[in-house]
Amino acid sequence: MATSYMEQLQAHFRTHNRVKEFVAHSAKVHSVAWSCDGKRLASGSFDKTASVFVLEKDRMIKENNYRGHGDSVDQLCWHPLNPDMFATASGDKTIRIWDVRNNKCAATVNTKGENINICWSPDGHTIAVGNKEDVVTFIDARTYRSKAEEQFKFEVNEISWNNDNDLFFLTNGNGNGCISIMTYPELKSIQSMNAHPSNCICIKFDPTGKYFAVGSADALVSLWDIRELVCVRCLSRLDWPVRTLSFSYDGKMLASASEDHFIDIAEVETGEKLWEVHCESPTFTVAWHPKRPLLAFACDDKDGKYDNSRDAGTVKLFGLSNDS
Repeated sequence: MATSYMEQLQAHFRTHNRVKEFVAHSAKVHSVAWSCDGKRLASGSFDKTASVFVLEKDRMIKENNYRGHGDSVDQLCWHPLNPDMFATASGDKTIRIWDVRNNKCAATVNTKGENINICWSPDGHTIAVGNKEDVVTFIDARTYRSKAEEQFKFEVNEISWNNDNDLFFLTNGNGNGCISIMTYPELKSIQSMNAHPSNCICIKFDPTGKYFAVGSADALVSLWDIRELVCVRCLSRLDWPVRTLSFSYDGKMLASASEDHFIDIAEVETGEKLWEVHCESPTFTVAWHPKRPLLAFACDDKDGKYDNSRDAGTVKLFGLSNDS
């Protein structure tokens, strides 16, 4: 009998279930993300810095620490096509674009508020950044100048383009569980979907362009058909608000995490549990490698402090060989 994809992955994780920690910062890590070629992993921290590691076989080597922000780095993202550029969003009312080739800041862009989320358009031309006042600013990634700005009347939790670059999605945190969809670049509102009975927190699109997933305060993950905009299934193994999501490179696995002390890895087409990654504290950021079944994540510090904790400042990898 042929071995199913799910069985193959479970067999892989049985021999690659090691979680290895790498010290990246002096305080809590807020965000982790892989470069588009998978050669580097970046992290942003409460300590006001970003760090970049280089992946060599089954180990990470710290390449550089990027300083310049005057407040916490709450989220970061890589250029979708250029593996040498990444952007950071900070509470210091700026975003910074960094070039790993010279380890320098390529540009600093001033914004109107304390920034909490950031994403890069699939074509690489635009960076969108959201702040605590629910203003989303669209920045030209070539001139580093603002080209549009939208003030929303609802709490914006996370933002993302679809893979085709013609729609812009926002998760609503006003308690009504809506996803707002706008045309891009026109930024005309076309739909507000009632996705969950409570706040929608995070949103991710799968690399194949078939699905997107939404994590909610109701502890559910909903999986949506991108063409029909209908929910095809819900995952309900977490007990706390879903804080972070990531699809694997082939779109077949979905990792979700929360204040539960584990990361749920599901098979997308069935919703069944493939694996569970145990953690000692809440996990608020996860990111699958763009070419292999390797998951980066970072946990909150166990004591609710920003120091004196084994988890504070570390980046973790799941999926390394147990022999490494």
